[in-house]
Amino acid sequence: MEKLQLIATTTFGLEAVCKRELMDLGFEDIIVENGKVTFSATEKDIPIANIWLRTAERVLIKIGEFKALSFEELFEKTKALPWDEWIPEDGNFIVEGKSVSSKLYSISDSQRIVEKAIVEKLKTKYDVEWFPKTGAKYTIEVSILKDIATLTIDTSGEGLHKRGYRDRAGDAPIKETLAAAMILLSYWNKERTLLDPFCGSGTIPIEAAMIGRNIAPGLDRSFAAEEWPRVPKEYWAEARREALKKIDNDVKLDIMGCDIDKRSILRARDNAANLGLEDDIQFFMKDMRNVDLKDNYGVVITNPPYGERMGDKEEVEQLYVDLGKKFRALNTWSMYIITSEENFEKLYGKKADRKRKLYNGRIKVDYYQYYGPKPPKNY
Repeated sequence: MEKLQLIATTTFGLEAVCKRELMDLGFEDIIVENGKVTFSATEKDIPIANIWLRTAERVLIKIGEFKALSFEELFEKTKALPWDEWIPEDGNFIVEGKSVSSKLYSISDSQRIVEKAIVEKLKTKYDVEWFPKTGAKYTIEVSILKDIATLTIDTSGEGLHKRGYRDRAGDAPIKETLAAAMILLSYWNKERTLLDPFCGSGTIPIEAAMIGRNIAPGLDRSFAAEEWPRVPKEYWAEARREALKKIDNDVKLDIMGCDIDKRSILRARDNAANLGLEDDIQFFMKDMRNVDLKDNYGVVITNPPYGERMGDKEEVEQLYVDLGKKFRALNTWSMYIITSEENFEKLYGKKADRKRKLYNGRIKVDYYQYYGPKPPKNY
């Protein structure tokens, strides 16, 4: 089977987490760059990557990459690529673009040139002068960075963060991909207690339950490439069958989410029920200051309120002070907190063991990691 180069795009800061996911899935020749991870694959791997990746935003096929200093060069080198091997006669293809630090800075002109070149290439295979574009969708991107043009086709369709379970979201929901990354960056595992004291619509506890049960995040959604003739439907069916076999139906999870807002808890319960996880997560309405917890090597992973998202600054700062008082008293717990508040460590009352820069949407945030002791072997 022909070898392909696929690209998993990510939010900045999550590239290494995505690389680890790809390695765990058995992929090789992995190259990490800003906002993307390139890896070798085959057509059968397109469904696997889409169905299993938790921290990637999209999976793209890399059709070609070359230097382009003029529109003529962009046209000729684009036309030379094997578009006819992917796009059928009725393919509904659109071209998107971006350009950074390049001579070809006009995005609209680059899009127009690439589309024209693809049409000319398709004419060499299909004996038509006009393409109806009534078939499956192909989103092509021309990305020009420092005069290097990379041309890709998006296999995912909607972003991979759209798992399909979150019918109802709160006022400031965290992206599912970022929530999954926060869990994968922590020392939590399915044997340990997990608490999100600001759970909102439940994204972090639900992503944890999916990881704990080994439920593939894309199992219940569709993808653009499912409609492509080049990627047989049997590949998708086989990938889903294998994913279903790998679900751990026997594990007992201890995952909790609380919030002071009743509507958020109702949303969270509904979202968990969409995946059949309502028995795996306890969602309850309570102020985190009043939650009764055992010192049992638990893990907190949370996305609390912060200035750019919601809440009065003084109220949020007091919340962080109280958060520190509450959880510093639990000697065996580990804490993982994402916030844009630059004085968080001072307010919390302790310097983090590690701080990692991430992005929550367009907001630059830090992921503060406080490592508690490892549970004993007989725990």
